[in-house]
Amino acid sequence: MDKKNSGVGVLDKAVRILSVLEGGPHSLAELVKATKIARPTAHRLAVALEFHRLVARDLSGRFILGPRSGELAAAAGEDKLLAVAGPALTALRDATGESAQLYRRQGDQRICVAAAERISGLRDSVPVGASLTMSAGSAAQILLAWEDADKLHRALVNARFNAAVLSAVRRRGWAQSVGEREPGVASVSAPVRGPNNRIIAAVSISGPIERLGRQPGRIHAAAVVATAVKLSEYIAKKS
Repeated sequence: MDKKNSGVGVLDKAVRILSVLEGGPHSLAELVKATKIARPTAHRLAVALEFHRLVARDLSGRFILGPRSGELAAAAGEDKLLAVAGPALTALRDATGESAQLYRRQGDQRICVAAAERISGLRDSVPVGASLTMSAGSAAQILLAWEDADKLHRALVNARFNAAVLSAVRRRGWAQSVGEREPGVASVSAPVRGPNNRIIAAVSISGPIERLGRQPGRIHAAAVVATAVKLSEYIAKKS
């Protein structure tokens, strides 16, 4: 038996689809080309995986990994990042006095996978599981800044930031936004890196502009970057 195949054909094909989607969104035609699965079969399996939330669709109708995969990983205790994200975000919230979040990219959206809310006063509340745009906000800037040129060009078409902003993000290692995602809200974000120095998440703090000011990075970038570095170091040790 081929070591790449289990002998259960339909399962092997479903896993092949999920493996391809790990690399990002794919249209049906792209999925067929990448998996070499016949178009009717690829479509049937992708739709079945979508029913079970292992696959989802982005705003363009392309197939992406669904939320169930992350839920299963967390339940099995295999998600190393989420295991330490809670305490790290709580410490960041306490150090800055602002709500803290951890975002992961999922196709054309970013998902809040962990958060530590400000105890009292005005705050920017982003619940765990919330899906936000990749076209605005400092976390979106972080999750896009290190993409390759072709993907970056497509992502910037409807974005509220441009290539020059992302170039500055790469140079200084953090991002800020003021009223970009939502009027009256400011944020600061930094990258969490995984194996091969790949960006796997963005750590953020957010709150009202009246408290964070028009240049929130000047006040909070150091604390946000330090938290992101600690999470990256933890991932590196566990890999």
